[in-house]
Amino acid sequence: MPVRLPPNVEDKLLRIICFVAAAIVLVASGGISFAEDAADPAAVKSEDGKYLDKDGSPTFKVASDGTVDWYTYSGYRRYHSECHVCHGPDGMGSTYAPALRDTLKTMGYGDFLGVVASGRKNVNSSQENVMPAFGDNPNVACYMDDLYVYLRARANDAVGRVRPAKHEDKSKAYTEAENSCMGNR
Repeated sequence: MPVRLPPNVEDKLLRIICFVAAAIVLVASGGISFAEDAADPAAVKSEDGKYLDKDGSPTFKVASDGTVDWYTYSGYRRYHSECHVCHGPDGMGSTYAPALRDTLKTMGYGDFLGVVASGRKNVNSSQENVMPAFGDNPNVACYMDDLYVYLRARANDAVGRVRPAKHEDKSKAYTEAENSCMGNR
């Protein structure tokens, strides 16, 4: 007799599987490339607390008083819970992981999602760097936009290396998406 998962867990697993499959197709097709110049990070639109640039990619918003958007703040928190061990406490890299602060100057949103979900292996004559796949880790997969926005803000010197002192409130839409992705009701 097959085991049935609760609907919310089944939905979450299906979303993660679809996301990982799409990322694998992107990587396998050679769809990962790096832009020569990063897109303008200026926020031109806001949708339920998420700021978007002119190309529709998530971006940061920092007010004149230093208040950051929720995604930048959450991205800081997620980065320090999952990424800083390898990529350094300020996104400046380490002896075995690249400086994401620099990478996000040229890496686009789709490429970022593909690498985080599927991982990457860089081999040269002096070293081998392996980025593990995080597409099946909900603590990363559910917060990829947050991570991208935070690192994009770091890459553009919009935020420093310390925890943002002030942030916008978490929107209802963000809370609903987070609960859905994490399997909470």
